[in-house]
Amino acid sequence: MLPGMNGLAVCGQLRQESHRATPVIMLTARDELDDKLAGFGAGADDYLVKPFAMPELAARLEALIRRTRGGGTRHEYRVGDLVLNQHTARVTRSGQSLHLSRTQFAILHILMRESPKLVHRGTMERLLWGDDLPDSDALRSHLYALRRIVDRPFTRALIETVPGHGFRIAP
Repeated sequence: MLPGMNGLAVCGQLRQESHRATPVIMLTARDELDDKLAGFGAGADDYLVKPFAMPELAARLEALIRRTRGGGTRHEYRVGDLVLNQHTARVTRSGQSLHLSRTQFAILHILMRESPKLVHRGTMERLLWGDDLPDSDALRSHLYALRRIVDRPFTRALIETVPGHGFRIAP
């Protein structure tokens, strides 16, 4: 339902004219099986029906990017002496176990996955809560508590705030 050309035509033209393997996710209100099959037939890599949750879109984008780059799923992240294992939900620093809440674990996972890149505040909030953002400044509270566990007991802080922009975890 795009002006002048529909999404199927755009995707088909992209696949025919482009010499690159550009990933395509169709975001559409069309939910019939024939519509989905037509989307995949036109060259879409994934198909997501509206309404959808932002965390689901983020997960699908991450999976698509991983496949496009040829990378497998990564289960363990290391930044300096900090280790996060997704399979066991275990976090250690200098060999010492750290006990995190589910939200603290999710924040740390995002920061470690993107390290040393900056994660913008809005991106972090969308990945954590989707479109249902909390009324308070919950992210600030969770980061404060996370720093008390991950940074404060150790000589060197890893979690960094870049005022007005976002956060990163640096080696």
